Amino acid sequence: MTEGNDRHEHDEAERPSSRADDERAAEETARDVADAFDSRPADEVADTSDDPAAQAEQYRDHLQRLQAEFDNYRKRVLREQTTAVEQASRPVFRRLLEVLDDFDLALMHAQDRPDFDRFLHGVELVYAKLVDTLRAEGLEQMDAQGKPFDPENHEALMQTGDGEGDPMVADVLRPGYTLKGRVLRPAGVRVERK
Repeated sequence: MTEGNDRHEHDEAERPSSRADDERAAEETARDVADAFDSRPADEVADTSDDPAAQAEQYRDHLQRLQAEFDNYRKRVLREQTTAVEQASRPVFRRLLEVLDDFDLALMHAQDRPDFDRFLHGVELVYAKLVDTLRAEGLEQMDAQGKPFDPENHEALMQTGDGEGDPMVADVLRPGYTLKGRVLRPAGVRVERK
């Protein structure tokens, strides 16, 4: 493959897919599935001669063709799914690049004029922007402090107390997060029994 072709494929991967592209891909997929599972009657596929060896050869050829077509279909669907996942993450990374730019600016200004209070305020603003960006994508910090211990949401890093009561979260040592309602990372907690 030439370098020009590599660039062309890279440009197409970078280009956001349009509705027409999606419809065209769906039509192509439907055609491939229909071709792969060709339902012609057996007498049309096979030669009508009485030679069983010739009929067997035709059936074998037809089966090999179907296998190759299905394999191509499977590979294309996998490629399309991979591309869709990559394209879905692009808006998130664009928003995170803005936060990265703000961090760069804060660090440049800190080197020029080392004013700790202004630097701290700038970092706090960038942190708030990062939290807002992640929250807009469905990331939420768990509220674990004082709650009953739940192994689905909490990871016990320490345990204190000798009581017989139900384990409770005494301290949160590492915050836990959910992404769109599902646990992304459990909270690391100190569990206490009273």
